[in-house]
Amino acid sequence: MIVVDKVVLSDDMMDEEFVCNLDKCKGACCVEGDLGAPLNDDELEKIEEVYETVKPYMSEAGIQEVEKQGKYIKDFEGDYSTPTINNRECAYAVYDDKKYLHCAIEKAYLDGKITYRKPISCYLYPARISSYEAYDAVNYDRWEICSDACVLGKELKVPVYQFLKGPLTAKYGAEWYEKLEQEIKLMKENLR
Repeated sequence: MIVVDKVVLSDDMMDEEFVCNLDKCKGACCVEGDLGAPLNDDELEKIEEVYETVKPYMSEAGIQEVEKQGKYIKDFEGDYSTPTINNRECAYAVYDDKKYLHCAIEKAYLDGKITYRKPISCYLYPARISSYEAYDAVNYDRWEICSDACVLGKELKVPVYQFLKGPLTAKYGAEWYEKLEQEIKLMKENLR
């Protein structure tokens, strides 16, 4: 385990390699799964705030589902997630000309219209965070639809934590990420 402040990362965040390969998966993570994107409680307000700005980026089907289900839904376990279209793609996902899925929220962010990039569960993927009272546990989540990302990560020699520098920094801060890099460097030196 890698421990930095009140965050514990599994070793495979350092040992495994990963780089998203959109040309291969076409954004399958926006479609596959049981629910939409998991949302933290603090993200519910953000979704409310940005919805009208994001709406022009969304598909008509996505807008219809949000109007029918709400901007987010509560599942059977009491957790929140984005609504889906016919129990498939996220209502905020939108297809491009190549039939690749992208996030409408992120498109609005990249256009400088909003400051909320997208749900942290999406931004941090393939890592998943389990929050406990005293710490966060960050684990690498293996999923068959990401096998091409593992191949590309190995080719480019990019560990998961390096691939996730942007989202980990967004979640925990630049100073925290620097500590993570230092901790991993020390761990690797001790293994020699």
